[in-house]
Amino acid sequence: MQENRLKIQDPQWLEVGLKLLHLNLHGLIRSHDLELGRDADTGGQTLYVLELVKGLAARPEVEQVDLVTRLIQDRRVALDYSQRIEEIVPGAKIIRLPFGPKRYIRKELLWPYLDDLADQLVIELQGQDKLPDWIHAHYADAGYVGSLVSRRLGIPLVFTGHSLGREKQRRLLAAGVDHEQIEQSYSISRRIDAEELALAHANLVITSTRQESQYQYARYGNFDSNSAEVVPPGVDSTRFHATHTASEIKIVDDLLGSFLREPNLPPLLNISRAVRRKNIPALVEAYGRSSVLRQRHNLVLVLGCREDPRQLDKQQRDVFQQIFELVDKYDLYGQVAYPKQHRRDQIPSIYRWAAAKGGLFVNPALTEPFGLTLLEAAACGLPMVATDDGGPRDILARCENGLLVDVTDLEALQDSLEQASGDQQEWCRWSDNGIEAVSRHFSWDAHVCNYLAFMQKRLQFVERFDGASSQKDLIDPLVKRLLLLDLDSNLEHTDADTLAALRNNLQSAGSGTPNGIGVLTGRSIKAARQRYAELHLPEPSVWICRAGTEIFYGLDNQADPFWESSIGLDWDRQRVENSLAALKDHLSLQDQEQQSSYKVSYLLKEPSQSILPLVRKRLRKDGQAALPYLRCHWYLDVVPLRASRTEAIRHLVLKWGLPLEQVLVVASQQGDAELIRGLTTAVVPADHDPSLEGLRYQQRVFFASNSNDGLGEGLKHYRFFSKS
Repeated sequence: MQENRLKIQDPQWLEVGLKLLHLNLHGLIRSHDLELGRDADTGGQTLYVLELVKGLAARPEVEQVDLVTRLIQDRRVALDYSQRIEEIVPGAKIIRLPFGPKRYIRKELLWPYLDDLADQLVIELQGQDKLPDWIHAHYADAGYVGSLVSRRLGIPLVFTGHSLGREKQRRLLAAGVDHEQIEQSYSISRRIDAEELALAHANLVITSTRQESQYQYARYGNFDSNSAEVVPPGVDSTRFHATHTASEIKIVDDLLGSFLREPNLPPLLNISRAVRRKNIPALVEAYGRSSVLRQRHNLVLVLGCREDPRQLDKQQRDVFQQIFELVDKYDLYGQVAYPKQHRRDQIPSIYRWAAAKGGLFVNPALTEPFGLTLLEAAACGLPMVATDDGGPRDILARCENGLLVDVTDLEALQDSLEQASGDQQEWCRWSDNGIEAVSRHFSWDAHVCNYLAFMQKRLQFVERFDGASSQKDLIDPLVKRLLLLDLDSNLEHTDADTLAALRNNLQSAGSGTPNGIGVLTGRSIKAARQRYAELHLPEPSVWICRAGTEIFYGLDNQADPFWESSIGLDWDRQRVENSLAALKDHLSLQDQEQQSSYKVSYLLKEPSQSILPLVRKRLRKDGQAALPYLRCHWYLDVVPLRASRTEAIRHLVLKWGLPLEQVLVVASQQGDAELIRGLTTAVVPADHDPSLEGLRYQQRVFFASNSNDGLGEGLKHYRFFSKS
């Protein structure tokens, strides 16, 4: 650590004028008065990101820090969250971009709208004088968006998962929750897919603990341990310290006194959100069972602020209902406090109040990626009993200020609490140890310094590229609008009358106007040109072939070498074939003419969507940077992780400087959900696959009703060829 601190202050090594971008998409985040504990999405991660941004902005080598989050317009939340730009401190600001519904929704409902945000963010960054030196994505949803933006603009990516989907799934399964319920409540498959994508793109992974890196991230196929660095979060020593005053002790007494029959008993304190992962009912159960604990202690639960219980989400209501039932079951009235309201600035006082009374801080979480509250408590002189999972292990190793316990074992939890509260001399030693260790190991200055050191060390070797400006000779300045037609699944099966109508539409638009045509196909350029010529349609400006792995321009089939080199990173075609050989009972390779250097094509023996998870699992297990796409129910293409028709289109419009709304994509009847997401304009045929019904929420998607000429109907709806 000392070596890194010295390096970052070396003027010969240090880069000055850094511009940094952080993505934190869910939760209610603003520059002041964080509503921590308001819901499951507004917890320690929100505080960490805000404090990190402030700390970075204070560094002399950092010119600007931007924090991108979601713009929310909802009467149920403060107007602050509808403010487009908000200054945090000089040199740092929040940029809020609208995506999805205007109202505030939980993070699990944001997944369908993330492609819109990625497109929007690319546009936002292109409009700035300088691209960020790096993007830091926090949590899986930001990891997904950050991967797309990093890929398209060539900006290095840093990823912090905070709480990982695989670990959450493991814990929930161990607790008896079934797969279907986990999927329904947490969209766990999409979350894990997003984490895999982020890890595949990340130049650097920042973890809070060694345990995260060695055991949690290691369960991901795309994780490279060489890309990970441990940087424990810091504690604000101006707020969290051990020096208390009589007035603040009285304020907390007044806050909690109405609950407690003997308010001077040492408290067992928990400060967390009322979510299942925090496992609060287990703490109440252990306390209720123990006559020793009930005689020695009060139980104080600070679980965020709440007004009307009906406004809480279902998970919070369920947790509170369990707590209330346990209080009733063990008749804990007068011994348990759970205040409805508190101010954020009272939290340090609550820690100091608990320490002044000789209490303990208890973290019974099922999984704890780090545990910032443990450090806050330690800084205030309050010892801990915490889950033997994740961050608490690293914290206790340095602080030596309490006990770890398997919180899934109620008897063990009860025994540890009784043991920790039974020795006053040990309590004093733990209290002193925590105060000293936090000051030495967990300050924000040390955190930000090491963070920047690792960033600079890793990213100075990253080769930067600008997809928008590459291959200037391939730009077609005449094309201001682009119609993308699917040759294989749309034009291939279009009847003569509909084809004639399309031909008339395209010819009436005129060849001298800024209207371009592009062709999407899984075929080779030679086979695609041969089939397209039979349709007697105008000459395309661009061909996106082989399932998005090849791009050709103009009459002379000029290939895009930059696209090929950008998608080939970490791709090994033969290893992909070897990995999927184990699934020979489900699929077989197509003919050689359907294969290419960057596409492995299979035919399913029985049509089934369940083949995709199986293929993904095999590819990840073998560390393959590849993605499968299912077409027309029977055909499976496996392509490089960075390749797809969607990404080929984004690559193209960046080159040509085309606004995405001036690109019209015609979906096939069989699917093409990937093409429709984002800010492109799209037409869905009347006789489309039911899987596309879920995309009716997209603003720029038109569902045709005319089964004979859906494309013509869509062109007329958008007035696509009549725009100036």
